Amino acid sequence: MKTDQSPNIFESQWQLYQKILTNNYMKHREIYGILHAFIVSYFPTPFSMLDLGCGDASFTAQALANTTIASYKGIDLSEPALEIARDNMNSIPCEQTLIQGDFFEVVSELGQKQQDRFDGILSSFAFHHLSFEQKDGIMAKLSHLLKADGVFILIDIVSTDGETRDAYLRRYLEGVYQDWAQLTPEEVSMVEGHILSSDFPETQTTLQSLAQKHNFNRVECLYRDPLNTSQVLCFYKNSPQSLLQLGVG
Repeated sequence: MKTDQSPNIFESQWQLYQKILTNNYMKHREIYGILHAFIVSYFPTPFSMLDLGCGDASFTAQALANTTIASYKGIDLSEPALEIARDNMNSIPCEQTLIQGDFFEVVSELGQKQQDRFDGILSSFAFHHLSFEQKDGIMAKLSHLLKADGVFILIDIVSTDGETRDAYLRRYLEGVYQDWAQLTPEEVSMVEGHILSSDFPETQTTLQSLAQKHNFNRVECLYRDPLNTSQVLCFYKNSPQSLLQLGVG
């Protein structure tokens, strides 16, 4: 979730998000376990990563533990979240840069400088905040920011083919109402407000079309949650051997 710049608003939203993570309502444990296995397998040698909308990097730090990560650059709108991210990333022995800003704008700046290139780019539950036009534009920039064998890892909500935004949001919220039992009515209302105002999912087919348009050669789905609302997708610049045999498909 994106957070307001007000410290009080950040604290209340951050505490709510931590409650959601603690109860594993968005399947972060499964997702980041799969991400860790993928990183270990795909990057046997030192690699660099750009993290779009990194938040407090709590699960990302877990996924990067005991990997060959050499350089990490995280971007987030919230400075309070980045302060927490600095602590969470302390245990990861690599070069680290945390940037406060809108990741869409920062990615554009990085592309213009033409200095940074990354082996991996990660976006976790942040991409869906962009409009379709912004997603189209940033996919082009990410393709240029990745090295030849690079991969864009997208963890996000994904709608089904033919499903409207309203239908998807209703379906997602039904799961919230039914399964997120540890949230108070006020917290459920906060989640509902965030989803209705800020979530703009695309279908996997649409994301694949954008990837093909911007020179990604292959797309692979590593995980789909039980309610078919979220996925882990890998967009490859080059087509490696399928990773399904590694047990992460």
